[in-house]
Amino acid sequence: VQGESIFRHMMTTVGQQPYAKTQSQGAGDYVLTLTSGHQGEVHIELLPSEKRPGTSSEEMALMWKEKVGQIPGVKDITFTASLFSSGAAIEFQVEGEDYAVLQRAVDQVKQKLTEFDGVYSIADSFDQAKLETQIRLKPLGIELGLTPSTIGQQVRQAFFGAEAQRVQRGNEEIRIMVRYPQDERDSVYHLNRMMIQLPSGQEVPFSQVAEAVPGAGLNTITRVDGRRVINVTASVDSSKVTANEVVQALRAPGGFFEQLKIDNPGIELGFEGEAADQRELMGGIIQGFPLAIMIIFALLAIPFKSYLQPFIVMSAIPFGLVGAILGHLIMNMELTIMSVFGIVALSGVVVNDNLVLVDFINRQRDKGGDILQAAKIAGISRFRPILLTSLTTFAGLTPLILETSVQAKFLIPMAVSLAFGVMFATMISLLLVPSLYLILHDLKEFFSRMTGSGNTHG
Repeated sequence: VQGESIFRHMMTTVGQQPYAKTQSQGAGDYVLTLTSGHQGEVHIELLPSEKRPGTSSEEMALMWKEKVGQIPGVKDITFTASLFSSGAAIEFQVEGEDYAVLQRAVDQVKQKLTEFDGVYSIADSFDQAKLETQIRLKPLGIELGLTPSTIGQQVRQAFFGAEAQRVQRGNEEIRIMVRYPQDERDSVYHLNRMMIQLPSGQEVPFSQVAEAVPGAGLNTITRVDGRRVINVTASVDSSKVTANEVVQALRAPGGFFEQLKIDNPGIELGFEGEAADQRELMGGIIQGFPLAIMIIFALLAIPFKSYLQPFIVMSAIPFGLVGAILGHLIMNMELTIMSVFGIVALSGVVVNDNLVLVDFINRQRDKGGDILQAAKIAGISRFRPILLTSLTTFAGLTPLILETSVQAKFLIPMAVSLAFGVMFATMISLLLVPSLYLILHDLKEFFSRMTGSGNTHG
């Protein structure tokens, strides 16, 4: 809108993360979830895409990233611009037992990803905690019967507190904690001076049986099938490179991933993100599609009382696929998972026109008509209803294809597959089906003469 800012709302949070309860309402419809104090987020809601032509949210995120640049002391900074997200565009899962080896391999993967133009927001899931004081038993402490659990419990009770009593006050229950005074809980000096009770009941200074060592622990340890895992994620600028192109380049025989396993023994690499989602979806489609084809065949074979005529009807399916691909080329669109869904649905739609033609030819032959004449009459008589059916299907999907809103963005590839696939298959079917029917009849006549048996129409 002329003179109106493209930013609708902006929300900044530190130590908390906003979680959207709905995707369709404004920035006020968020709840805050507690998280680590060293994390923060800036959330910006833009005007609807139809009101800011020429500037996509992805382009805005990339411009923002370039303006921000590198921030000293920041471990990870991620820029995302997606209304609906199925995960990172690129995600590798590095598995192993030794965290030192895992970290080295992860650093190499991240470094390699920086070499691809269009790959940005490279991060990993390794979450190292802030500095902490770690307690280690000395040999004397072990000889006196202490364990890490017993000494840790005593230190926790002294510094965090031990629950001594609970008091009911109105509807609330108040816990009474017993611990050292504040001035004796503010330094490691007081930890070294505290007294530790032995299993025998005697007390000894902490410094004699244990030592306090500064270090950094792990906030979380992620495991898959019992093995430690660190995920490496990245986003891609689809105008420069796709996630599949990056994955294929890294997985090439004799390429980076094979060398990575040699340099870091004991690690394994898995794939998540969009590539894994696509693989899983395609696996389900590959398994289910043959079953759908068999069901279509059975539904056609029963009324036709023929095992061959269903193949004539189903000949439209490959031409529908060709039409769907041509439609994506005409619309200058990439094939997506939604496009594949449209092609699967198309397989059940394009057989309708062929079904009408074959059924009409059969009816003409049942009346005693010549097969060639029956095929001609079918093509002429059914031309208008078949063409109108396909045109109305295409017209009904056209508003969705031409829609520019973000909400329709994900359904447009499916609509393109259906609309163009139906139209292309219709044009081919009007010529192909009568021809195939005649060819099938000639083949049956030929084999009938060869075997000397009678013939009925196919």
